[in-house]
Amino acid sequence: MTKILITAAGSHGDIAPYTGVGARLRAAGHDVALATHDRYATLVRAAGLEFRPLPADPRTHRPADDTAVRTQPADPGSRRTLMRQATAFIKELGGGLADAARDDTGLLLLSATTAPLGHHLAEAHGIPYLDLPLVPGAPTGDFAPVVSGGRSLGRWGNRAAGRLSLRIIDRLYADASRDLRARLGLPPATPRTVRRRAEAVGRPVLHGFSEVLVPRPTDWRPGLDIVGNWWPWHAPDAQLPPAVEDFLAAGPPPVFVGFGSMAGGEGERLSTIAAAALRRAKLRGILQSGWSGLSTRHTSSDDGLLTIGEVPHALLFPRMAAVVHHCGAGTAAAGVRAGVPTIPVPVTADQPFWAARLTSLGVATTPIPFKELSGDDAVARLSHALTQATTTPAHRTHATTAAHRLASEDGPGKVLKAVERLTG
Repeated sequence: MTKILITAAGSHGDIAPYTGVGARLRAAGHDVALATHDRYATLVRAAGLEFRPLPADPRTHRPADDTAVRTQPADPGSRRTLMRQATAFIKELGGGLADAARDDTGLLLLSATTAPLGHHLAEAHGIPYLDLPLVPGAPTGDFAPVVSGGRSLGRWGNRAAGRLSLRIIDRLYADASRDLRARLGLPPATPRTVRRRAEAVGRPVLHGFSEVLVPRPTDWRPGLDIVGNWWPWHAPDAQLPPAVEDFLAAGPPPVFVGFGSMAGGEGERLSTIAAAALRRAKLRGILQSGWSGLSTRHTSSDDGLLTIGEVPHALLFPRMAAVVHHCGAGTAAAGVRAGVPTIPVPVTADQPFWAARLTSLGVATTPIPFKELSGDDAVARLSHALTQATTTPAHRTHATTAAHRLASEDGPGKVLKAVERLTG
């Protein structure tokens, strides 16, 4: 039995997949702890894992009123604000990671957010580690960095942009890395130096998404592997809440609408648009409140609408006619897994990348960028996409085919095999 520490930081979608990985490792006999923010303690413990707290809750590190999210990416003020927020978040995170890594830890499993700091812990304590990112991060000519909006720059341009994105990440982690190395008694070394050391020895990296959505790049080095999704854990006997079951039984399959941890403070506006678009398309809808606060109370009529809180996508999405969401990596994959069409409304970060992937796979309509879901035509535009998603047979056919492919993958099993190779 190995004492394994998984570290993950960010929003719900950045944490939940690691509960599935941890539960699989625990079932194989390992002692597993998951270090993350206090708000996810219940989620971690429900999966049978030890919870260890990390500071720097991302919900308290957002720009006021989500100004940076709503501002167009070209605005340099928005970029500066986001960089400041990210740097503050990461600096607070470093000390918490050092506290979470106890002397008996035998293996570190690191998310993309925690890996640049976790590498210092591994070096200081002589602990083996595995990087387990949920998005592709290594430069490639096959596509541009995931945060660049999903538009290809050509093979040379894609690789150059990928290298630039790594340098930006190094900058974000510079202060936190310096402080952490000093605390751990390590000699000074920049994030770039530590990253290049890992690359030089070919450290394995297991990516928790499916080649159904992102085929492995042809120019990645050996050791960079795509192993399949890690689905959030839920109890084997879990069921949808009675109110949801009653709503589903009362009519035809509805459409799910949710924006996860995005669009804080936009609940009233988005709820009104969603309700009007659903009525125009003659569809029922389930609105997931999320950080934006979607709710039927913001609409003129709640006929055919239901508001819900956190519900496992694995239970809800297969019962939907279609899903409307921000296209975070986990939510995008959950829609494909359920075999239902998607209406992508990407907000920021990697979401335009996943939205483009869903559309190219044929399981989604043309994305509606969040910043364009405004104005007089917002209702008409969303209503048109809803009608396309629910009446075009090809979307459902492609979604069903992709779902069958995902069902054949065992991402957590691949992680377990890698852990067993490392721990003997």
